[in-house]
Amino acid sequence: MSSIKNKSAEQIKNQTNPPKMPTLGRVLGRIHLIVALVSVATAGIFLTVVALFALRVYAEHNLHLIARSISYTTEAAVVFGDTVVANEALSMIATNEEVAEAKIMDVNGRVIAQWTLPDDGPMHQMEQSVARWALPEPVVLPIVHSGNEIGRIVIVGHGGSLLRFLLQGLAGLFVCLILSTLVAIFLSRRMLFGIIGSLNRITEVAHNVSRNRSFGQRVPSAQIAELNELSHDFNGLLEELEVWQKHLTQENDSLAHRAAHDSLTGLANRAYFEGRLSRTLSDCKTNEHVAVLFLDGDRFKEINDNYGHAAGDVVLTTIADRLRALLRESDLVARLGGDEFAILLAPIYNTDDVLIIANNIIKSMTQPITLPDGSEIITSLSIGVAIYPDHAQTPDELLQRADEAMYQAKKGFRPCEQGTAYQSDFIYSENKYPENKYPENKYPESTHTENLG
Repeated sequence: MSSIKNKSAEQIKNQTNPPKMPTLGRVLGRIHLIVALVSVATAGIFLTVVALFALRVYAEHNLHLIARSISYTTEAAVVFGDTVVANEALSMIATNEEVAEAKIMDVNGRVIAQWTLPDDGPMHQMEQSVARWALPEPVVLPIVHSGNEIGRIVIVGHGGSLLRFLLQGLAGLFVCLILSTLVAIFLSRRMLFGIIGSLNRITEVAHNVSRNRSFGQRVPSAQIAELNELSHDFNGLLEELEVWQKHLTQENDSLAHRAAHDSLTGLANRAYFEGRLSRTLSDCKTNEHVAVLFLDGDRFKEINDNYGHAAGDVVLTTIADRLRALLRESDLVARLGGDEFAILLAPIYNTDDVLIIANNIIKSMTQPITLPDGSEIITSLSIGVAIYPDHAQTPDELLQRADEAMYQAKKGFRPCEQGTAYQSDFIYSENKYPENKYPENKYPESTHTENLG
């Protein structure tokens, strides 16, 4: 069970922390460096091996020349058996040549003279090993006098020159590897600058498009044909995405507008009005007031029945236009449905201004409305007013108070050509004031207008 849990934990860790992947620049740079090092190393090793074989042939030939020279020099000493002269001549020649050991023997195999290179340095054993590897067999040359062999010369080569050559070759190879590494890095970076730079620009643009939706960005042209074609195709894709994004934004804006507005009048609908009212009351500070006006058309059903629904639509759109023209940009007018409208006044600094606005709306309805058949009619509105926080504390209650005030205004006066602005604090104080009467000194006389029907 513990092993299963450990495996599960490891899998979760790998999923949450995926291994870091190498970049393209590092991969290509590593490949170029490996290729350069392998090429230089292969060439260096091959040349070193060839040179070693050539040097071996040269050293063997040189040993034969040394043996022949010793033979000429010591021929007389060997004939007369003079070991002293033979040793002096052998030592004189062998000391200045690449010889590790030299012997002069007579025909019976007796050593007449012998010379051995002294062991006087830490490199002696290494030199001897190189000599045994490069020159495995000693050079044997007969000493001939008057056509007869009178002795032999045996010479073992010295590996000093070979060792120096190997060390110099390895040092040169190491230097070449370092130079090749530096040159490979420089050329790789210079060559990859165009490739990686172009790919990085494409990646950067793609990242910005993915994160910020900035479809207006474009990838610059590249110096490499394939990457330039890729950049061109990528820019073409961005252009299509930009057009698609604009179209989608327009569609979303259109859908959002249609979802929040009335299709006939272009005014906000009930849902948008209620949401705006809720936000306004939530943001309302202490001692701030907000007013809601509930408007209802008078005799609108008669207009539809007598003149048709097209005429009713003209009346509704005309009312909407007149309401918009009388309000501030911060105010909101909405069509709640049918011939019902609502107005949100925020902020208001004097509650008396609300009744002035209501009167202005009523007066605006005195202008005739031209119907599609050319005839003209005059319609009117009944208006109810409710003020926050005086009449209600919540959006639903505020809208309900304004609605109730509107119905009181609609049924409380005799028909005429004007509507009625009726404030909610009067509606809910029926016991204080006589029915269908404004308090004497509460509102200006101009606000006391009768409604139609």
